[in-house]
Amino acid sequence: PYYDKRLVGFGVPGQPGGQCQRQVNEFAQGPPYFYFENVAGTPKGVWTTISRFLYDIEPEFVDSKYFSVSSRKRGYVHNLPIENRFQILPLPPMTIEEAFPDTQKYWPAWDYRKKLNCINTGWASAPLCERLRAIVLRSHGNPSINDQALVLHHCKKWNLVWVGPDQLAPLEPHEIEVALGFDVGHTRGSSSRTERIRSLGNAFQTDTVGYHLSVLKHLFPGGINVLSLFSGIGGAEVALHRLGITLKYVVSAEIGKENRLILGSWWEKTQQKGKLIEVEDVQNLAEKELRDLIDLVGGFDLIIGGSPCNNLTGNNRCTRDGLDGKHSSIF
Repeated sequence: PYYDKRLVGFGVPGQPGGQCQRQVNEFAQGPPYFYFENVAGTPKGVWTTISRFLYDIEPEFVDSKYFSVSSRKRGYVHNLPIENRFQILPLPPMTIEEAFPDTQKYWPAWDYRKKLNCINTGWASAPLCERLRAIVLRSHGNPSINDQALVLHHCKKWNLVWVGPDQLAPLEPHEIEVALGFDVGHTRGSSSRTERIRSLGNAFQTDTVGYHLSVLKHLFPGGINVLSLFSGIGGAEVALHRLGITLKYVVSAEIGKENRLILGSWWEKTQQKGKLIEVEDVQNLAEKELRDLIDLVGGFDLIIGGSPCNNLTGNNRCTRDGLDGKHSSIF
């Protein structure tokens, strides 16, 4: 009943049709604020269940194409105010041409894409790219309508871009970082290209999340204490930092060692003045541990994160078991 195929949530820049007001359960009004994210297109009933556990708050379904070069259809359950939100400046590139200008000299007229599709955790193989190149080459750059459709199908599925005459390739990690609103090199400390792409595929699109979190800037002018669950590569922390919100304490729960290293490296490189406290597994945050952390930091102002989507996403046709799945049950 919740899913809105327009995916403009309670409003996105430059688009009509969003809600201008909503009701929040009285027990969930005001701080501490919370913000839960997951994929929009889940199995039937999942968002109803998620909402029921979070004060019956209606999810806000948003597509990141309104904020960036890439689509990212996500649902967000939160008790943040929705009035007077603003975008992170400077505004990011909104088209493939703006984001990756070097590709345009090779871009054929029949490839009409202006936006990337959702960035996921996998990428196209070299043999596939070679097969597509062969199709274009044998037509001397002017494929038939059927061949165009075949090539474009794979281009959309894998977010392939033109990197040479008749030559397609998947996005490199530094290009995905640009699409998701991270600094180039944010994930460079990871051990491999595979790990970087996997981590980025699970990350927030920071311009989108930043728009929702922007209301916190005037609410917490002296800085904010954050409980960051399933932190990944630190999309929430990056969004808050880009908004100019001081991070006083961040307690980050993240099971991936490489992701923890990336977040820690970013914390040092950006010369954060606050304190980063790392917890290796969200399941270690039992009541006693949470109470001790609350006493240490003086209370949390924001609780943010998104539990694993492995068994929720439409890309998973084998173990799409919803919130009963091995990974997504951690919700």
